[in-house]
Amino acid sequence: MKQFEIFNWHPPHWDKLHPAVIVSHPNRAENKDMVEVVMCTSQRANRAPKSNEILLDEADGFDWPTLCKCDLIYAVPREDLKSRRGLVSESRRQQLVRTLLAAHGWMSVL
Repeated sequence: MKQFEIFNWHPPHWDKLHPAVIVSHPNRAENKDMVEVVMCTSQRANRAPKSNEILLDEADGFDWPTLCKCDLIYAVPREDLKSRRGLVSESRRQQLVRTLLAAHGWMSVL
């Protein structure tokens, strides 16, 4: 597994799979049992992203425009991540990181 890869994940207490983007440090993503992810919606996005969200689409491996929520990072056992869906495109990685920082209020400490 690598940072920015997208897998299907079945979050506990949810009724279906959701796409999840790995946001762990590359060393953790490749070597540790637990990885950090942000969850994306399973439905087609029908609105613009909020300030705590990013919009990913076919260029990233999705079937349609999809919202990913960056204000909550989950720690997930790597074996719970199934079926690699894609990879966040190079052009969106910086936007994803900026959205993660802003959604957690970390921009103000830089």
